[in-house]
Amino acid sequence: MNFVRDVVDAADPGRPALVALDRSGGRSTEAFGDVSERAARLAGTLVATGVSRGDVVMTLIGNRPEWVHAMLACWRIGAVALPCNEQLRADDLRARIEIARPRVLIADERNVTVTEAAGFEGDLLTVPDTSLYETSPAPAVDLAPEEPALIVFTSGTSGEPKAIRHGARNLPGQQLQADHWYDARPGELAWCTAATGWSLSARNAFVAPWLRGAAALLHDARFDPVERLDVIERESVNVLCMAPTEYRAIAKRAELRPLPALRHAVAAGEPLNPEIVLRWQEEVDVAIHDGYGQTETGAITGMPLAEPVRPGAMGKPLPGIDAWIDAPDADGVGELCLDPATVPTFFIDGSAETWRTGDRVRADGDGYLWFEGRTDDVIVSAGYRIGPFEVESALVSHPAVAEAAAVAAADEVRGQVVRAVVVLRDGRGGSAELARELQEHVKARTAPYKYPRIVEFADSLPKTPSGKIKRNELRG
Repeated sequence: MNFVRDVVDAADPGRPALVALDRSGGRSTEAFGDVSERAARLAGTLVATGVSRGDVVMTLIGNRPEWVHAMLACWRIGAVALPCNEQLRADDLRARIEIARPRVLIADERNVTVTEAAGFEGDLLTVPDTSLYETSPAPAVDLAPEEPALIVFTSGTSGEPKAIRHGARNLPGQQLQADHWYDARPGELAWCTAATGWSLSARNAFVAPWLRGAAALLHDARFDPVERLDVIERESVNVLCMAPTEYRAIAKRAELRPLPALRHAVAAGEPLNPEIVLRWQEEVDVAIHDGYGQTETGAITGMPLAEPVRPGAMGKPLPGIDAWIDAPDADGVGELCLDPATVPTFFIDGSAETWRTGDRVRADGDGYLWFEGRTDDVIVSAGYRIGPFEVESALVSHPAVAEAAAVAAADEVRGQVVRAVVVLRDGRGGSAELARELQEHVKARTAPYKYPRIVEFADSLPKTPSGKIKRNELRG
């Protein structure tokens, strides 16, 4: 197999593949023929630089066509692509370099300084640089399913980021989630807004859309809630894939409005609060299909396409994936486990017969799964087990709250109590009175024993580059 040969080279060369928006307001498009040729020539440059099959090539490029070309160039010749997020600092990059030992690093020219500070000693290629595309095209090689093709680092929410290796089968394996969750269709424009380096971006920025015959939108700019809506409308985006943090920020900090071209929306990375799903459904007229996966596994669950969305649920296991809840408690909450052999995008270094996700979920009578929290995030207060997500969702449903995180705080009597760290919407100020109001609001929205006995206000929450809340830092 070879994704580049079998999907990109095989496509109608005149069919739209990429629509790219840059930071200065420029717009460009590339057809599949353009993408195929540029990736093949960049692959030739990598070979001329000394990259061999199995060598790691690190990228530090934003959401621009050169990043896509670089990823495809690696897969074309059997090199291993290691995409990195531009928000990483020198120490972050140094750690990745020491672990992955990249042969070549391709960086956006704006990232050269941080690359040099990280101490990279291999060959450094920078973009934009037209000379990278002047070498003779390199042929596509046949790849074994388990042959390394991609390294993605975990987000580091519960410890140091870990390198996860995926095989060549991961790319065609995205067909499962593309068909049953992402749902881009031929001729449509799909936009996965995730920054390069995030697991979701590596599979949904262009791989999943292309498997379904759609084009991909790239927007090389920092997140702005108002601009995000404008781009969706102006470019007539049909399928939108964003992190829950982005859906929340837009709902809280911009004016939602109908977006006629937007047919389908998905979310992944962390749970999406029911109140936000309902607001998008009512004000934008699009149902957000939440999904769940891990860096090691790829997509595992998704809200079914043919059924009404259940706000707050993470959907059902994708067809063919064998997943179950292990050791459920009296409320039916237990750890989500799965059989790796049934997951076409499972990482190649996983050897256990059962994969334990470390996430606690429950299932309703119709088989929908509901996220309760990481096994190490569960708060045990006076014998009650409290998942942080339900508390956070209740807080976010208050009109003054933009974001919230719930963690455990030690208590001499109860063992632990719920501590909430709250980010308010623009123009709102924290006070003891508002803290009491939020406590009563949570009591009214969920079981009273779950309310936060401690409420603190903050300007922001600590997050990973992919937007996940670092609860371990808040607990500290």
